[in-house]
Amino acid sequence: MTDDLPRERSRRRVLAGALAGAAALTVLGVAALRRDPGPTAGPAEPTTPGPAPSPSSSTSDVPTWVGPTAPGVEAGLSLGRPGALVAIEEFGDFKCPSCRRYAREIAPALKTKYLDTGIARVFWRDYPIRGRDSTRAAHAGRAAARQGRFWPFHDVLYSGEVPLSDSGLRAAADRAGLDLARFERDRKDPSVRQAVQADLEFALQLGLPGTPAFLINGELLFGAQPVAAFEKAIEKARRAR
Repeated sequence: MTDDLPRERSRRRVLAGALAGAAALTVLGVAALRRDPGPTAGPAEPTTPGPAPSPSSSTSDVPTWVGPTAPGVEAGLSLGRPGALVAIEEFGDFKCPSCRRYAREIAPALKTKYLDTGIARVFWRDYPIRGRDSTRAAHAGRAAARQGRFWPFHDVLYSGEVPLSDSGLRAAADRAGLDLARFERDRKDPSVRQAVQADLEFALQLGLPGTPAFLINGELLFGAQPVAAFEKAIEKARRAR
């Protein structure tokens, strides 16, 4: 029972943020998410074969902000080429229908135009705000990342073909080509739970009203908007560099 209390408080805080409306989002866009003018620092991703990244490893391309301190992002949770001009931080929930629509209908077009060409890079952040299934799936995604299979696992979950139950997540892991014994160990690892919680707290500190939410070089874009809206935001960020 006590394990559910922090999640319930988090959900209430999210609802409170949503009630703030468009004015709060305007403040968020121009203040809390302003790019830090200084250089971004952090360890680079490994360039030689080696063990899967640990939950504490971070990439060098994640922007820094004036405001809440952003947790590091695992190398396995990024998609695209290092050194891309535009960093897109995606705050997602595997139980969110709009997130599923973005993943299936919008993200593929952006990948072809911007990620595959080295213009943009995506960094996943967990924002599990729809109860126990959301949190369970977020932990499972981090476990998949430890085997370098986050994105295939992500695609299976967003296919809508597996439930977010324990058995459904194991089925998704099997379909994504994971070592199931390691997957079961890793998704119960306290450090995995801590990493998911750190992303959740970061999103709440930013006041993000729901999912999916995106920071595109520090500018907020909220919701599964049409491809054209993402293209406009990415091109704006690209010109500003």
